[in-house]
Parts: sequence; C-alpha cells; structure tokens
Amino acid sequence: RLTLRADNADQRLTPLGVAIGAVGVERARAFAGKLAALDAARRLVADRRLSPTALRRHGLAVNADGIARSAAELLAHPGIDLARLAAVWPELGAIEPDIAEQLEIDARYAGYLERQARDIAAFRRDEALLLPEALDYAAIGGLSAEIRGKLGQARPATLGAAARISGVTPAALVALLQYVKRRPEPRAA
Repeated sequence: RLTLRADNADQRLTPLGVAIGAVGVERARAFAGKLAALDAARRLVADRRLSPTALRRHGLAVNADGIARSAAELLAHPGIDLARLAAVWPELGAIEPDIAEQLEIDARYAGYLERQARDIAAFRRDEALLLPEALDYAAIGGLSAEIRGKLGQARPATLGAAARISGVTPAALVALLQYVKRRPEPRAA
C-alpha cells in the first residue's frame, strides 16, 4: 500500500499508459523529462556526503557515530528538507521545486518501504507455514477484534490461507507469523 501513493502515480502509471498507447507524445516527453530530472537529483543527493562532525558544524544534529551520511539519508530526518541541505551543499538549491518535493517524500517513505519489503519477503518465505489447529488467536498481540474473530472462525491451516481471508491485513499476518514462529511446536509444511 505504501507504494500506491498519489504523489508517485505518474511514475507508476505513465509507463503503462505509454505501453498501451494511451499517453500522447507531448505527455510522454514531459514525463521523460521529469524522470531524467528525478534521476539526476537522486544521484546528486546520494553523492553528497559528510561526517557527523561536519554536519554538526552546519547545524544538523546527527548521531556522532563516525558514519558519513548522504543528503538523501538526511532528508529522511524530521525537520530536514532540501532548502536546509542547500545551505550545506549549495548545488542542491538548483533542484526544481516539484523534483525537490518528490525527493523529500521518497526519503520520508524509504524506511517504511524497506521494512514493508522485508515483511513481504518474510511472508513469501513462510506462506506454507502450518498454523497450529488449536491456535488461540486472542493471545496474539497486534490483532484487532475483527481479525481475531475472522481467523478464529476460519481456522486457516497455513499462513497463506490466513492471508486470503478478507480483511486480514499485512500487519496482522506479520503479528501472526511472529507469534507462531516463537512457539516451539513443529510447523513447516
């Protein structure tokens, strides 16, 4: 769900529209220009790095762990935007406002997207995980009463079957997976 945002709809859908011929030449050209500008800006913020000591001299409080941070990484920090980073790296001030806004949004979502990708990969690895027949869904933290009820009524045999129950969210599946994996019983299919 995190990837299906309004701010990146053109990046997700325009290539599909081009592929089926639903996007005109002018729109395709404008989109290609935006992508080129985004790629150049992403490279620019990724290539600008400073140590925590140097960043602190510029008024950017980061952990003094000795690990250099890029402008792209700094954008994920609350209160840090491209305008503030342009005081450190003046060339960042030349990035167009709409491109700067997209970079800032992407940076804010990056950590969540990485975690979601790890959760999805873990789910795919464990889709065949057998759920104990006598599993007490009420004992699993992080499940809403509605989801507990649906799982209790359906009594799915595997994690994959639980995923196909209407209303069972990805977060609920992660909670279920973590709970079942902590149990000492054999469970792999």
